Amino acid sequence: MKNPYPSEHFETRAVRTQAQRSGFAEHSVPVYMTSSYLFESAEHARALFANEQEGMVYSRYDNPSNDEFVDKMAALEGTEDGIATASGMAAIFGALAGTLSAGDHILACRSLFGSSHQVLTQVLPRFRITSSYFDLGRPETLEPLVTPATKLVFVETPTNPGLDLIDLEFLSAVCRRRGLILAVDNCFATPYLQTPAAWGADLVLHSATKFIDGQGRGLGGVILGPKRLIDPIRFFCRQTGPALSPFHGWLFSKSLETLAVRMDRHCDNAEFLAGRLEGHPKLAAVKHPSLASHPQHALAKKQMKRGGGLLTVEVKGGLEAGKRFLDALELCSLTANLGDTRTTATHPASTTHSKLTDDERSAVGIGAGTVRISAGLEHRDDLLADLLRALAHV
Repeated sequence: MKNPYPSEHFETRAVRTQAQRSGFAEHSVPVYMTSSYLFESAEHARALFANEQEGMVYSRYDNPSNDEFVDKMAALEGTEDGIATASGMAAIFGALAGTLSAGDHILACRSLFGSSHQVLTQVLPRFRITSSYFDLGRPETLEPLVTPATKLVFVETPTNPGLDLIDLEFLSAVCRRRGLILAVDNCFATPYLQTPAAWGADLVLHSATKFIDGQGRGLGGVILGPKRLIDPIRFFCRQTGPALSPFHGWLFSKSLETLAVRMDRHCDNAEFLAGRLEGHPKLAAVKHPSLASHPQHALAKKQMKRGGGLLTVEVKGGLEAGKRFLDALELCSLTANLGDTRTTATHPASTTHSKLTDDERSAVGIGAGTVRISAGLEHRDDLLADLLRALAHV
């Protein structure tokens, strides 16, 4: 693979980090849709499988399209190495299962994506890997929960769907002091708005399905970090098979070329909508890191470039009012995805976080009327008009 273009500018690295061109000297590197690769001889095959030579063996292990995507993401996040996976949840599970062993303990922020919560509480305990939650609003509560078995701290920031933030500099200092691995789900921010490794995170995880792709076309994920941590994760993923398809690796790599442009527009629209909706008589709350009313507004200014493309609103009247609001939307799409060119609206309590109990949802700020809005790339006035029209039906 070609080394990332030596530029300090995000946009240039996103566009100019490419795989080696073929003999056709193509300007846009093609997708390599192949399951396997030819060996020059029996000895060459032996040497590749023995890791005595570098080269492609099988696309479950390596593929030029996927490698370009990983190299580009590593260049943008500022990490040494990485591996692509078939989905964002494959990245999360691969990172945890490839790092931890029976008897290990995880500390996680209480506010997590619903499937991440299920992995921690329902899947990993089957392998004698346990977990505990700390209060992200009081990060000082984390260190007293560390036990001799604790090996890894896992957080999202901003969180899904509450858009709460965690001080990565503080967290990484605790992890260094206690010899813990810090893994950060950076899906909502993307490397354009936040680089956790720069604040001391060890592993950075993404669902490429969201803003990385940006158009709701494919599933994928990526795990990034130092080679010493990625190597055992790579071994686990190669043997268990959560491989990204080469087509999607190529797709995501191409999508990264426009990530900066798209994220600026996502942020513009989200900030505009949050500012206009705050104080609306039909809403109990509006949350976006750019708002001065956000409890971690100062932290957002410290560790993020901008506040991101998502906002949450709490519709007064609970579940039925929230359903009336969603059903009245005409422009915004009702879907569980986010990070799309099209603005999407989701009711977490009945969809993405439906497997949590009422108490668990309440603990992370998800109410019966909470609606997560992922601001797309449409004109902001059309989006505001749609949201205001829907609120009139509540």
